[in-house]
Amino acid sequence: MSKIVHVIGNGDQAIRYKPAKGIKLTCNLPPFAVDNVYATCMVDFKMMKAITEGSVTVPGEWVLGFRPKKWTEMRPDFYMKHAPQIKQFYLVVPKYAYDPQQPDNIGVAYTNFNCGHFAVHYSCAHLKASEVHMYGFDSLFDPNMRSYTDTFLTSDRGDTNNFRLTNTWRRVWKGIFDEFPQTKFVLHHKHDKIKISVKENVEIYTGKVLYPTS
Repeated sequence: MSKIVHVIGNGDQAIRYKPAKGIKLTCNLPPFAVDNVYATCMVDFKMMKAITEGSVTVPGEWVLGFRPKKWTEMRPDFYMKHAPQIKQFYLVVPKYAYDPQQPDNIGVAYTNFNCGHFAVHYSCAHLKASEVHMYGFDSLFDPNMRSYTDTFLTSDRGDTNNFRLTNTWRRVWKGIFDEFPQTKFVLHHKHDKIKISVKENVEIYTGKVLYPTS
């Protein structure tokens, strides 16, 4: 039986998501309200710090990565307050997220494995999705690093850092698509000129409606 997961990212083309049947995952804080979200995925210390300070509120249940788990260990007050929202800790970091120049540096690997990677990998490895629809992952197609998260958290968006991150993130995406050859990935974007080589399990959809609406 097929299991469809929709991962709503924070890039400009996240707007291509429309209410649909299937499991919904969001990243950090989505750029618009999404109904019936299974969980919000978070991987960064800075998100945990913002939530702790009260400058950001993330509703619903959460799936948290390695660094948020460390934050809960360092801040038991945070854990006690938000434990009811924590659905799960997901601590997987695949080998292809490591820097080839620093093959033993797990900290760099966790940095390379961004929130979108995390959510899609979780969809495949844990939720056992047969089909993953992805929205707002614009850096796969364009030199566009804009993210809704940047509107409430400061990030380095200089040209040098953007170039480095884009190349790293694309390499990790290729690793995910190759790791799960039986999963169908549908990338929703305004054009189909993806900047990495992909296999038959990756499709690009530029239309308006592809899946049944609920």
